[in-house]
Amino acid sequence: MPRYLTPLLAALLVMYSLHQMLIGVVAPLAGVLALTPFQLSLVFTVASVTITVASLLWGLLFDAVGPRPVLFAGLVLCVAGPAGFAAAVAFGLDETLTPDVAFALVLVFRSALFGAGLAAVFVTALAVAGLSAHGETARTRAIGFVGAAQSLGSVIGPVVGGALAVASLWLPLYVAPVVALLLSLLVLVTMKPLAPQEGEPVQAQPLQLVPAFGTGFFLHLSLGMAQVVVVYLSSERLRETTGSAEGVLFSSVIGLVLTQGLLVPLLKWSPIRLMRIGSPVSVAGYALLAVAPSSALMALAFLVVAVGAGLALTGFAAAASLGVGPRHQGLVAGLVTTTSGLTFIVAPMLSALLYEVEPLAPLLAAALAALVATGLAFVPVTPQVSRPVG
Repeated sequence: MPRYLTPLLAALLVMYSLHQMLIGVVAPLAGVLALTPFQLSLVFTVASVTITVASLLWGLLFDAVGPRPVLFAGLVLCVAGPAGFAAAVAFGLDETLTPDVAFALVLVFRSALFGAGLAAVFVTALAVAGLSAHGETARTRAIGFVGAAQSLGSVIGPVVGGALAVASLWLPLYVAPVVALLLSLLVLVTMKPLAPQEGEPVQAQPLQLVPAFGTGFFLHLSLGMAQVVVVYLSSERLRETTGSAEGVLFSSVIGLVLTQGLLVPLLKWSPIRLMRIGSPVSVAGYALLAVAPSSALMALAFLVVAVGAGLALTGFAAAASLGVGPRHQGLVAGLVTTTSGLTFIVAPMLSALLYEVEPLAPLLAAALAALVATGLAFVPVTPQVSRPVG
């Protein structure tokens, strides 16, 4: 692993863990701050929109000024966001602020500022992976580690948040900004300046990267739709508690972590091969998920989906990175993150609408999206992705 990348992986892991930890605090706010269901959903929607829009802007700024200013700005926002969120909730609970003012501040700090900070950290990590890892195999492995760190945060965050909530429901709220501050100081001290990049390769034409971005878009879309609908399926089809859904979703996150962090480095496949094998594997997982009669089989099916998605999405990001030179790694990292963000804005709404029509419709749509991704994976991306970059 490139030494430049290690502090960024730590930052990504911790910040996404805090992000997931704070999600558990948002739901109780509906009662204590008298938030409507629409206001509660707006907290998550604004965060998703912010990450989507900010990612492209951070990518452009990365190419203009380098990684350290972008990372510094992102870490500052990752500290200010949770701190302001904690203050808004605290003053809302003691009625210093009216519910409407407290809600507005929650949107500003929890959704907008923290979301923008997360986007900066992820884009920086992805772009530095592209700049510091030379050659197809090393680049793909480094990008896999970035994806694994983000996914692992989705595992650690709820576990730590749940443990803290045993002492107090609001304890995660006040711990988050302290941890973010300490981690930010550590990363800024330990991160080494990135070595100058030389020997820019011949760049691909922008249109040659469209199939890879199409593969990434449709796979993210399918994964987002399936994650939403599995909650309904596990509760209605299996007549079980939401713990069943949590177990199924947990299996998908574990699948992503193991695939991106372990399987991709071991396989040493090219980005194109990862996309062409991973996409159909995810289709098979959706087929099994549609007929799974028990929570155990649903978890297994979602594990298959996650393994396929982990392979293909790593291949997508690596192909995009290898298709451009050092001067545009920030831009392509921002576009990769924006592609993911767009789908997670659309997927929940689309899943809910389709589920009202037919419970299995979102799964069929997810499988169809994965099929489209499979077809796009077989469109030639660019000859440069199979050549060493250095």
